[in-house]
Amino acid sequence: MIPLSAAPEWLELIGTWIPFDSIGSAYRAIIFKSNGGLPYLWLSGAAMAEGKQIKVGVIFDMSGPLAAGGSNASYLGTKYAIDLMNERGGVEGHKIVPIYVDAQSKVEVAINETERLLNQEKVDVIMGVFSSAQCVPMAQRVDQAKKFMWANVCVSSAVFKDKNLKYVFRAQVHSDQMGEASCRFLGENSKTKLGKELKDLKVAIIYEDGPYGSGVASGNDLVCKQLGMQVVLKEGYAATSPDLSPLVTKLRRARPDVILHTGYNPDITLFLRQAKEQGLKWDALIGHGAGHGQFDKLFATFKEDANLIMNVDPVAAQLLDPKTLKPGMGALTAEMIKRYKAEVKADEIPTHVSMGFNQTWILLNDVMPRAIKKYGGYDPESLRKAALETDIPEGGTIQGYGVKFFPPGHPMSGQNERSTPVVHQYSGNDTFIAWPKAIKSRDPVMPLPKGNSYAK
Repeated sequence: MIPLSAAPEWLELIGTWIPFDSIGSAYRAIIFKSNGGLPYLWLSGAAMAEGKQIKVGVIFDMSGPLAAGGSNASYLGTKYAIDLMNERGGVEGHKIVPIYVDAQSKVEVAINETERLLNQEKVDVIMGVFSSAQCVPMAQRVDQAKKFMWANVCVSSAVFKDKNLKYVFRAQVHSDQMGEASCRFLGENSKTKLGKELKDLKVAIIYEDGPYGSGVASGNDLVCKQLGMQVVLKEGYAATSPDLSPLVTKLRRARPDVILHTGYNPDITLFLRQAKEQGLKWDALIGHGAGHGQFDKLFATFKEDANLIMNVDPVAAQLLDPKTLKPGMGALTAEMIKRYKAEVKADEIPTHVSMGFNQTWILLNDVMPRAIKKYGGYDPESLRKAALETDIPEGGTIQGYGVKFFPPGHPMSGQNERSTPVVHQYSGNDTFIAWPKAIKSRDPVMPLPKGNSYAK
């Protein structure tokens, strides 16, 4: 231990881990006092050696319409995981050096920044990405360059389907799963909650017509029809559309019991506003991620009328019982929540925070250490081999699902085969799990009760 000759102001952090810079090296350190009151600094054995760095290019939308739809929350979760790993000594002694980039909610900006990060900044890994419209072309660019990409949040199945990508991996759920989940949920609850046999249940599918919305809608259409439901309308629209009233008119004519909606943020708000103005009614509205995962913003705009909206997404980690997870996962979730609340000053924790944190932690805590220890580095080939050996069982991540990637040659090579979404439902300031039965925290409320502006 190293005695300190003076007691600087930061000694008030006695008893906690802090980062400490000394002669160019970063250390994990704890400060405490001996019996005599003399302050000591203890350096951990997991010091980050001078010069050992892994550069990571992190691309999210911090401005533009996608920021409020979940991208900024995803960025924050990602940042917290990187900060926490560095505070704990880095990855096998390597400091993670993130270069955060704002894609500005524009596909061309995301692609150009990807090229810049790879060719000028010489990053070792590209990660992040909220929008599937950005993710699909970015993944192909990175793979063609034989660089490594780790997709945190984008869900389109088209990122991987039949692409045979070699250096791109995603532990996140994919859109086919999300489209299927809402139909399975309805299949289990139509009779008991809505009093209708599946053959009598009328479902409308509306979606933004990019890779994200189209992918989820295809899953909706396929599985709902397989289960015997009536798909009375399937209609796409541009997420930037200034007017969705023609769509609302079509829905009024189709008279669906349930609307399955996949959108981002401004388009969801526009749809709900125009639906209310035109008197569109439904028994249940089920969203699929993005803007539907940002309930605090929906509630701020629509107040009580936003209650009981449902959303298919990977689970918000704080909703899971830590006892059902691997030891240590609950503590990680608590740390993530503490940082988010301190920064944002909000009690509602969007599921996108969990997505950003969880995916980043899987890369930094599982894949990278194995690449360095077993394959000698963090070059694309070493990371690829390490990722293909990932085998995290159910309960081994803060979002509950396990991680194992489909192998080369599989139609979805690089996608996590163990990822699973859930159906959330909102009520006031509470979010609860309505499906699947094994982990649900409350029965879903369907149909909407009288008094809700959208109730039939």
